[in-house]
Amino acid sequence: MTQGPFTVVDQDAIASGAATDAYFDRTERTLAHAGRNPHVVAEVNASQFPSGDWSVLAGLDDAAHLLEGLPIDVLAIPEGRLFDGGPVMRIEGRYASFARYETALLGFLSHASGMATRALEVRNAAPDSTVLSFGSRHVHPSLGAVVERSALIGGLDGISNVAAGAVIDREAGGTMPHALMICFGRGEQEAAWQAFDAAVDPDVPRVALSDTYSDEVDEAIRAAEAVDGLDSVRLDTTSSRRGDFERIVREVRWELDARGHDDVGIFVSGGLGPDELRALRAHVDGFGVGGYVSNADPLDFGLDIVAVEGEPAAKRGKLSGAKQVYRTPEGGHAITRAGAGDESAGEPLLEPLIEDGSVVREFDIDDAAARARDDGAAVGFGADL
Repeated sequence: MTQGPFTVVDQDAIASGAATDAYFDRTERTLAHAGRNPHVVAEVNASQFPSGDWSVLAGLDDAAHLLEGLPIDVLAIPEGRLFDGGPVMRIEGRYASFARYETALLGFLSHASGMATRALEVRNAAPDSTVLSFGSRHVHPSLGAVVERSALIGGLDGISNVAAGAVIDREAGGTMPHALMICFGRGEQEAAWQAFDAAVDPDVPRVALSDTYSDEVDEAIRAAEAVDGLDSVRLDTTSSRRGDFERIVREVRWELDARGHDDVGIFVSGGLGPDELRALRAHVDGFGVGGYVSNADPLDFGLDIVAVEGEPAAKRGKLSGAKQVYRTPEGGHAITRAGAGDESAGEPLLEPLIEDGSVVREFDIDDAAARARDDGAAVGFGADL
């Protein structure tokens, strides 16, 4: 295990199982000393019974690669599917084969699923708008790709982190920061917008930040007049100064239209969540959402042994025995003992992920995003908002 200058657990440590809680090291030592290594069934879940509180499963690609090569079989619900209780993953094998990987496994699933769920909330709040992920700056930089991938699974349209884009094979996008405008100075906004237009590649949308020094209406009009073919203006006014943001946006739209700039869109960002998107979606063309997605609380997944050597077993408060989960025809989430459910009553969601150590599933961001969209509609995710 190597250590560079940053406070980061490296990928070799994660892959080897060293990124674990100390008590798993001691568990391995104790079981080896006692000559015990039972065949177990273990399940990952956040709650035992359906709760109506839906979440999106994400992080399954990392989880699969973590467990790949171990002498185990794993079933999991597909990435992007929604769940509100019961297992999202079942692991079968000798316990010592996977015990030390529990810490990293839960981390992979918990954080990504929390962010993907928040992203789907945002997506549903403005279904006809462009919504971009601007949140990687709010988390440790080593998590940038996790943030952006989770945001895409939840349905957002694009990302901003360059290195993350290289990891997940997506091109990052963005406009311009206030720092660029300030480098040109007060009264030189036109020079900044025109320099950006001259410098960046032709395929980069021309989006002018229009709230650095003066009134948003004033700078929006000036930007539209300064840059031929301007695509949009962006309003990123800090919440402490923006007042009635909806009124400001509507005024900008009116004044642009009044001057013949009806082809110039409006893009907004800065501390936005679903409530703000719902309030503004009729007046703007796109949003940049940051902390609402990237700062999502991780889901509280746990891993529990539910069977030992073929016999039901579980700690107090947990349900023993292997289980299957179903999407019912009515859009519900049903949980039964494995093999005891009526398969005609719903679609079984736990599917093979790893068979005898080999990953048997592919991971595609677009496919997962489509599942999240369709499954969200099936279960009524966000329908009460």
